[in-house]
Amino acid sequence: MAKINVYTTAKNVTKGATELLEDLGELEKNINSYKSTIQNLRDKLNQEAKERELEEKRKAEEELRRKQEEQRRKEAERAKEELRQKEELKRKEAETSKKSVSSESDYKKKSRKKKRDLWDEDDNLEYKLKKPKKSSKISSKKSKQQVEQTEKTPERKKAIVMGEIISIKELSEKIGVPATEIMKKLMGLGILATINQDLDYETAAIVSSEFGIELEQKVSKSFEEILIDEDVEDDPSTLQPRPPIVTVMGHVDHGKTSLLDAIRSTKVTAQEAGGITQHIGAYTVKVNGKPITFLDTPGHEAFTSLRARGAQVTDIAILVVAANDGVMPQTVEAINHAKEAKVPIIVAINKIDVTGANPERVKQELTEHGLIVEEWGGETIAVPVSALHKEGIDELLEMVLLVAEMQELKANPNRLAKGTIIEAELDKGRGPVATVLVQNGSLKVGDSVVAGTAYGRVRAMMDYTGKRLKKAGPSMPVQVLGLSEVPEAGDIMYAVQDDKLAKQVAEERKEKIKEEQIKASSKLSLDELFSKIKEGEVKELNLIIKADVQGSVEAIKQSLEKLSNDEVRVRAIHGAVGAINESDVMLASASNAIIIGFNVRPTPGANELAKKENIDIRLYRVIYNAIEDIEAAMKGMLDPEFREVIVGHAEVRETFKVPGVGVVAGCYVTDGRIIRNGDARLVRNGIVIYEGSIESLKRFKDDVREVATGYECGIGLLNFNDIKIGDIIEVSIQEEIKS
Repeated sequence: MAKINVYTTAKNVTKGATELLEDLGELEKNINSYKSTIQNLRDKLNQEAKERELEEKRKAEEELRRKQEEQRRKEAERAKEELRQKEELKRKEAETSKKSVSSESDYKKKSRKKKRDLWDEDDNLEYKLKKPKKSSKISSKKSKQQVEQTEKTPERKKAIVMGEIISIKELSEKIGVPATEIMKKLMGLGILATINQDLDYETAAIVSSEFGIELEQKVSKSFEEILIDEDVEDDPSTLQPRPPIVTVMGHVDHGKTSLLDAIRSTKVTAQEAGGITQHIGAYTVKVNGKPITFLDTPGHEAFTSLRARGAQVTDIAILVVAANDGVMPQTVEAINHAKEAKVPIIVAINKIDVTGANPERVKQELTEHGLIVEEWGGETIAVPVSALHKEGIDELLEMVLLVAEMQELKANPNRLAKGTIIEAELDKGRGPVATVLVQNGSLKVGDSVVAGTAYGRVRAMMDYTGKRLKKAGPSMPVQVLGLSEVPEAGDIMYAVQDDKLAKQVAEERKEKIKEEQIKASSKLSLDELFSKIKEGEVKELNLIIKADVQGSVEAIKQSLEKLSNDEVRVRAIHGAVGAINESDVMLASASNAIIIGFNVRPTPGANELAKKENIDIRLYRVIYNAIEDIEAAMKGMLDPEFREVIVGHAEVRETFKVPGVGVVAGCYVTDGRIIRNGDARLVRNGIVIYEGSIESLKRFKDDVREVATGYECGIGLLNFNDIKIGDIIEVSIQEEIKS
């Protein structure tokens, strides 16, 4: 019995120990859980503390920027107020002087009547009295003292300047103050300048006032204004019907030139390299006795480079689409260009005789881009044609004449000519040669003309066949000889009364170009978007979107267009897949648009053109960054501190696998320079494949800091080995933007 009790007791103790161990295990789990919760809370608190610190830092930076802006604004207002006070003081001094002289004049009249004194005409402030009485002497002395006091009142000197811009050297000569003193005053205003640096009129006026000199701007009627005044609107009774000007556009090899060839019945295509248009041509043909002028343009110059300079040359656009290919990227580009220029489109569905031709599919694809053909209830005229077999050409031309008739195109042939430069070149034998499309009036041999900064007298005129002409009427393209220099395509050409005015206008334009180079760019950029919205200058934000895939284009377009508000409408005027090209830049210039690139890069030519045309190109790899930037810019919160500066490009000519290192690219530096501490991108067919940094840069076996244009080098990219022959390595640095 005792044994059983001991056994039972031992069993109970063992059971209690097991339960105790289980409870301890559960307790340990709970402790670990609490530890984890506490650690999470600690991490969360640390994260919140960091975020608060970052937020406070950001707010402090914003406050500092705001204070700096406020200080700059107050300094500018103080300078303006000082100038205003000085001008007010000068005005009061002038009024006081005027009153003193007036009272003296009254006194002299009375004295002359009483004493018959002689007035000295050489000095308005001195006089003599013959046989004066004692009382007169006292009065005379008082008057003399008053006149002397008036003479001692310092009069502010005046200096007159012409135009908006003046150099420090010229200002020094105008106001008679050494240039070094002017530069010191500018330094006091926070402007560091050299003796040859140009100042705007307002700054020059503030500096001059510091030396007690009033700067006056003389504004006279410019020669440009005289030219515009002479270009009066025509009386409706003098207008006569003119031929339509037609531009033929479309995707490469869809048959643009072949169609013109069929219309003109000349073999132009066979003479051109690869059957692709190599130049701008302008031709006039007759259809049922009615002339039509055709522009055969490579790319879309009639809608971009010409329109960017204010020239609207096209009346009708013929869009050539191959029936076997359908709508292609350049077709979409052409549609967007024509729509932006508000020009009616006639679709020529070409190659209907080719195997696989499907005109109905083409019509369907056109509807996706807003062109609905007439037979489907739309307004777009579509004509099936075969340029090769000359089928449907007559129907197409009849449609052109019909649309032209509906537009009621008219001009006055009995006036001085006005036209647009279509193309221009320097011929070794003939000098500057310009192709001019006369749009109004009649151009004659011997007329004095001005186009851009070029001027001269028309020495000779030829039509597109080379035949010499004495006179060219509206809608007629001619080659002109006799200009002083080569004008730019898109320049408006005016015939004027005499050579003198033509030369004066050209010289004035050259000065204006110089002034504009000094002033800020007029093209829209994200940095200045908010201020222009506030001033009411921007009602519509035009965007051109280029991406690596079509899905990205559509996503970005939809996201950005949703940002429209009551003040500004965001509008994507063009979107396509591929690298940013020169055509995109010229469309941006013509439409005052900003280019958004997603995972793509601009071509070298597009980069150069963007700099020349002052076009803002923004490149992104994350869609939300693009949306945030546009949204922030519209709210006035965008304040970029750095900008990317491309320093060079290198082409991959060979690749080498190096054990323990990876793939090294054997490269040739095509432009700029390659630097070891720069950022690197690998671009393949216009698409960004890699973004990072250069791990190694060698010339032969030596490590180098940089490699210049025209030299070979070895480049290793950090953590990247998928390098192929033909890839482009682009190197850039981040440069601080100076306010």
